Amino acid sequence: MSRPRVLFVSHMDGISGAEQVLVDLAKAWRDAAAFVFRAGPLSTALSDLGLDVTIPTGGNDLSVIRKDKPLLLALPSTLATISGLVGALARRARDCDLVYANSQKAFTLSALACLMARRPLIWHLHDSLDRQHFGATQRRMQITLANRLASRVIVPSEAAAAAFRAAGGRPGHVATIANGRDLAIDPAGKAELRQRLGLPAGPLVGVFSRLAAWKGQDVFLRALARCPDVTGIVVGSAMFAEDDFEMRLKALAREVAIEHRVRFLGRREDVPALMQAMDAVVHPSVAPEPFGLTLVEAMLVGVAVVASSTGACSEILADGRCGQLVEPGSVDGFAAAMRTAVAAPDAVRRQVAAATERARTVYSLARMQNGISALIHAHAAGAKP
Repeated sequence: MSRPRVLFVSHMDGISGAEQVLVDLAKAWRDAAAFVFRAGPLSTALSDLGLDVTIPTGGNDLSVIRKDKPLLLALPSTLATISGLVGALARRARDCDLVYANSQKAFTLSALACLMARRPLIWHLHDSLDRQHFGATQRRMQITLANRLASRVIVPSEAAAAAFRAAGGRPGHVATIANGRDLAIDPAGKAELRQRLGLPAGPLVGVFSRLAAWKGQDVFLRALARCPDVTGIVVGSAMFAEDDFEMRLKALAREVAIEHRVRFLGRREDVPALMQAMDAVVHPSVAPEPFGLTLVEAMLVGVAVVASSTGACSEILADGRCGQLVEPGSVDGFAAAMRTAVAAPDAVRRQVAAATERARTVYSLARMQNGISALIHAHAAGAKP
């Protein structure tokens, strides 16, 4: 059987969790093509892997559309842009056997383009289709398009699959394939890493994700205020017009008098090394997580994990066998768990060992690549000449 010609589609220009998954998947499809709405780190990373990357005109105009606003009911000027992008995407799709959409906006436009180009479409849904993340109209539109036009919908967790079905998605239409990572472990010890990275000695915890209200960094700061001997770092930057939240976080640090023992490091390219230097990685989401790549990365580098018991977090941490789970939004709960993690009792060390093994097997990069590639081969056969 010949190798399918795949067109990967994304509306993002930066690299967050979903885009990192796409880059890792593309390592197994270096002969594929990509259609990225805007130039940036993602298009560069895909091009560096050898993919034939198309960047259309007009992609920047879609940045005004948010998750809580229906894409196809946008302003007339935006609809004209959408029409042009769909046409360009349909022309590119005709040269391929299958289109693989990696985001909501990418899926919506790809669904229309594939209808025109008569090409099968796989949607990699990286979000929870619930009311906490999407407006009602947006959910209905996405589900209608998925049920009627997608060959298959891939989700990274059973929590995300349940949300898809609850929103009206066809139960047999969704395939759960966990995200996978493969990280290089730095041979340096924790003390050497901290010295190299300019981090302080003593108990140190960190939160690693984009800065957004639902990610719960404010909960982390309030919990840190109740751990007087612990220093914290916040790694990540604001996306999707959420810069005001970053300012509120820094104001909160001053309000709870921890500005001297919390550092905002912004977006970093050395996240694995930073994680290795931590005593614990904290993941305090207050809304259901569709996955949580940060958790897997922390598990791979052998660091204790504290996370909200919401969405896929419980699933990834094996219901608490591979990390401490805390009620979402519980400042007292996170403070207590952080104190336990930095003390590193035997129970925490056992969790870390179990977490590392689980990440290397259940959440390996090869397992993700093989699972998704099998679906691509199966559905590319539906391409029409």
